This record gives sequence, structure tokens and C-alpha cells, in this order.
Amino acid sequence: MGARTGAQFLEGLRRTKREIWVDGERIVDVTAHPKLRGGAESLAAIFDRQHEFAADCLFADPETGAPTNVSHMIPRSREDLLRRHAGLVRLSEGSMGIMGRTPDYMNMKFSAFASAPEVWAGADGRNERGAHNVVAFQRRLARDDVSLTHTIIQPTVDKRTDARIVGNKVTIRKVGETADGIVVRGARVLATLAPYADETAVYPGQPIPPDAADYAVSFAIPLDTPGLKFLCRDSAAAPGADPFDKPLSSRFDEQDAFCIFDDVVVPWDRVFIDGDVAIYNSMRATGYAIHMTTQSTVRALTKLEFAYGLATRMAELIGDHSPATTEMLGELACYVRLTANALELSLEKGWERADGVWFPDGAVLEPMRSMLPVWMPRVAEIITLVGSHNLLTTPSRAQLDDPALRPLIDEMLHGADGATADARAAVFRLAWDFVGSTLGGRGFLYERFYLTSAARNKQMLHTRFFDRTRSQALLDDMLSRDARR
Repeated sequence: MGARTGAQFLEGLRRTKREIWVDGERIVDVTAHPKLRGGAESLAAIFDRQHEFAADCLFADPETGAPTNVSHMIPRSREDLLRRHAGLVRLSEGSMGIMGRTPDYMNMKFSAFASAPEVWAGADGRNERGAHNVVAFQRRLARDDVSLTHTIIQPTVDKRTDARIVGNKVTIRKVGETADGIVVRGARVLATLAPYADETAVYPGQPIPPDAADYAVSFAIPLDTPGLKFLCRDSAAAPGADPFDKPLSSRFDEQDAFCIFDDVVVPWDRVFIDGDVAIYNSMRATGYAIHMTTQSTVRALTKLEFAYGLATRMAELIGDHSPATTEMLGELACYVRLTANALELSLEKGWERADGVWFPDGAVLEPMRSMLPVWMPRVAEIITLVGSHNLLTTPSRAQLDDPALRPLIDEMLHGADGATADARAAVFRLAWDFVGSTLGGRGFLYERFYLTSAARNKQMLHTRFFDRTRSQALLDDMLSRDARR
């Protein structure tokens, strides 16, 4: 099929009878329900966007020649990296970077997974079938333009015992097998995009101990698989609201779900890992973390640029050129430039793996996993400080359209330098939806933890990933100077 249109994406959602629960209600048609329709339509627009910007977003499948989303690309040159980057930017602009789990996120992960079947197979080829299944799944993911979600984190039940994994009756695990496949039971979070996905994937997240073979499972299955259930968080979609009043909430609630596997049978041709802890713990060797951080940083840059533009326009509309506000706007500009610098340098320092697959420089991007979760909450705080009480004194569309109120609003709620009441209201309503609405609160939480916490990422950067060679050499050189006297 190749790259789908928005209409094809929506039709696929209508055909799939999955078990999606929102606010205590099982949703039959996610494309029509008022709490989910806005997200579905926005994602459909992103599928259409890949055709609108085909020169950036599509490439020819190497085997079929069909137009395919660039996020499925397995890059074979630096030019491929640049081409893919341009497409990712275009896709992120579809939601101003607010939707963090658009399908290109998982597409990128599986392009990395499929680029290294030898990692899935194991050094002795003991998991050859699983490796074949991964490659076959990624081909279908690309050629059918499947919308894929995932569940990667085990639920928190008791932090004193959760980390033990073995014996935990909540974490997803293999509980049996049949002639048709393995049987899994348990739960995972956080299935962002679940109502709008065709399939879901379970794959290695954090390393697990050697005696946790039952928990070393990886697979992908359709959302209508029997026993698979998704309990979504409270909707932030503002159903029925005028888009003027809720410009983001009415469009970009991508949803998040608690995923339950109630004795789900996973067919053998969908099983990637079945009980092999060593292979389960080796997935970083595929390069998937670099792909994940690349897509996330591109998306974050778009959101930062949008937020900088929003805060700047807010200040202009109320004539605020004070040193304090100017400094905060400059702080936002720093976040934008630092993030852009990291992406540009990662592409400039892109490297070729021994098998000819190209990657951006992961070491350059690794600090973004720690800093973006700190910067994004600060962005929300700056917008709140710039807006202050003005965020709460913004007329609605209905008030602006009221013939009795409109003259008063024009007189008393216009903006600086001749800005109209409509222009001021549109910007400040957008700002409130960005930082103060239910969607804004979800965005705050999402940015803090979607790539695990900033604290954990800082710890891992120090203990596992940072090259200390030059730092230690400089220190040793200084220490040795007294000894050389």
C-alpha cells in the first residue's frame, strides 16, 4: 500500500473493534466519539501531511518503490539522515510538537530494531525465528503504514518490591503456550496513542535479572486481539468546545492508557523474544535509543519554537518590554538554540555502522534526555509569568460574538499597539490551553517523564554513557604538574 492518507487511517480505525475505555465508557468508534474525535482527525491530518510535503516526508521503498514515510527508513548514507530529519520536522509541525507519540516515533524504533536482526537472533542464532519475525513485522509496518503504539513500563504497585521483577504478578509475563503461540498476562503502561493505533508492541525497556525468563518477552499484536484491554486516562479533549476557546485541547489529546493483557495469545509469527534474558537485555546494540532520542528531540524543538513564538507574541500584545520579561524570552531562545545545535551537530557527526547503516551521533543527543524534562516545565512557567492574570481574563468565542458584549470587549479588552480584541483573545486562550488546561497539565507530566525522569537520565549519563577520557586526562595532567617540579 505505501503511505496512507488520513481517510485511509480513519477507515482502518473504524474497522478495528478494540477494547478502549474512556471515563468509564467503552468506545465503539474512536473516530466519532466526542472525547476522541479531535485526536483522530489531527492524526489523520498528519497522515495527509506526509503527502502534502512528499518531497520531505516520503521515500521510495527499496524493494517495491512504493512511497513510504521517512520514519521507516533504514539510513544508508548521511544524505539519508538529512532527508529523514527534514521529514520528521514536517511531521512534528502537524501538532506543533504537542503530540509526542505520533506514529513516526514507533516507526523509528522498529527501523532500528530491524536494521540489526543479528542482535535479536543472538550470537549463536538461537532466536533466528524471532529475528525473522522482527524484520517481517517492520516491513509490514512500513508498507501498510501501520499506526503503532507500545507499552514499555511496568505498573507501580509497591516500590519496595516492584524492582524485583520475578514473582511480580502485575508485570507482563509468559504464563503458558499453545499450538498457536505464547500466552501472556499482566499489565504495562503507558500506551500513548492507544485509541488511534492499529497495533501495539511490547519490547525490552529496562534490563531484567537473569532469573526472569518468563518476563523476557517481546512481540507485536493487533489491538483487537482477544484479552487486550486499554483503560485510558480522563479525557482532556474538551468535547464540544469551540476550537477558538480550546485550540489545543480540541485537537491534540493523543491519550494515554493502562494496558491489560488478560491471558492474551500471541501468534508465533508475532513473537520476537520468548524467554531469552540475554537477548532481551541487549537491545541497545540495535541503536534504537539513538532513533528514539532523535525523533523526540526533533519533536521537542518544534514545541520549543512554538512556545517561544507564543510567549513573544503574548508580551507584544500587552506591550510588555520589561527587562524581566525580555530576559525570560531570551531564556526560551536559549533552549531553542541549544536544542537545534544538538540536532545539527548529531547529523554533522553522523556515523556508519559496520553493516552500512547510518546513525546520528547519540552522544551529542544523550544530554537532551536529561535537559528537556527540566526545560519544558520551565517553558510553561515562563508563559504563565508572562501571561499572569491576563490568562484568566480572556473572552470566549461566544462572548466575542455577542452583539451586546462585543462593543465593550472591543473597548476594554483589546491589545497594545492597535491589536484587536480577537487577536489578543486568540493568543491568550492558546496560552492558557498550553499551560493551564487539563491538556496543559498532562503535557507538563508527559514532558517530565516520557523518557524516564531527568534524574535517572543524569545518573545513567554519568555512570554508563559519558566518555570521561578527556576529563580524566585533564585532571591527571594538572595533578601531575606538582609531581614534575
